Amino acid sequence: MNAATGPLRPTSGQLALAQLLAEGGRKREVGITHVDALAYTDPARHVAEQARIFARAPLVIGPSALVAEAGTAVPHDGFGKPLLVTRDRHGEAHVFLNVCRHRGTRLVEGTEPVCSPRLVCPYHAWSYSLDGQLVGLPRPDAFPGIDKEALALKRLPTREAGGLIWFAFDEAASFVEADALGQDFDAFGLRDMHLFRRRTHDVAGNWKLVMDAFLESYHVARLHAQTIGRFFKDGVASADTIGPHQRSAVAREIDEAAVRAGDWPTLRSAITYTYQMFPGTVLIVSPDYVNLMVLMPQAHDRVLVEDFMLIPEPPATDKARHHWEKSWNLLDGGVFASEDFRAAALAQQGLASGALDRVTLGTLEAGIRQFHDQVERHL
Repeated sequence: MNAATGPLRPTSGQLALAQLLAEGGRKREVGITHVDALAYTDPARHVAEQARIFARAPLVIGPSALVAEAGTAVPHDGFGKPLLVTRDRHGEAHVFLNVCRHRGTRLVEGTEPVCSPRLVCPYHAWSYSLDGQLVGLPRPDAFPGIDKEALALKRLPTREAGGLIWFAFDEAASFVEADALGQDFDAFGLRDMHLFRRRTHDVAGNWKLVMDAFLESYHVARLHAQTIGRFFKDGVASADTIGPHQRSAVAREIDEAAVRAGDWPTLRSAITYTYQMFPGTVLIVSPDYVNLMVLMPQAHDRVLVEDFMLIPEPPATDKARHHWEKSWNLLDGGVFASEDFRAAALAQQGLASGALDRVTLGTLEAGIRQFHDQVERHL
């Protein structure tokens, strides 16, 4: 990974959102809108979304810290095909199909990181370097004239930007917005952060219900009343877009002088920035740590959500470890699992009953309508 150099500074877009918060936030210029209930309950919609969105759009597979060291590989099955995330000896990240080119055997098993200069197929021991090259096979005399270069692992389009690893199943996918977002993430020092914890949640709800929760602040003071709701002003938020993606901010107390001076440490302590990356990734930047959530739809009423917690550096003491464990348990186990994901599952149950033909969105929920407009556009 290339370490960010120099002091961290906010981007112009981050400062603009901070200024809007200092002015009391801004409602998006839209009235009451609606989303059809079928968007969440129709199995045919799930099939179409997989084919026309997730099979074509750039997707985040995880943070750079998932494969922090050269010589690391991590199997990943959440997107419906066996994938393998690696970092080769030169420090470059790759996403491959986790399939041996000999007889199609899954190359690496499990879900945990593997540290090795070579990946060896469990069937016939063909071996690959972490840049995907076929580097060895037993009894090469049995394969006269074999072209090793033609039998490299199948690499998918991959881009590492701002501390995130993106990939796509579509060879024609563009990563322009990933690079633009990367500038924002560099302002948080994301690429140099340490992966403290990761966990995958199996949520009994449509993936868009989970995304909806992170596209509005209307629920914060109510759903999160017993956890984080008291830390934020009700309904005070600002938001904008970067291509199909949304960037939003909610605040505690804003110092206008800090905004004018671009005082990043002061603003970071007061503002929670959230990035809703289309189609299904959420990045939440708390004052001293970051949560990255990757959504992987499995059915119209089921989604896997992998939550990564990133911290500035590995904990050096038991006290530091306890501090981060407390934050992890608050967000992952409390706010996300017991509140946001539970609300998504309850909404799925209600919508599946047929009680509503459509859901109703107010002015504090306009980001949801924007997101669904993107979904419709891609469909």
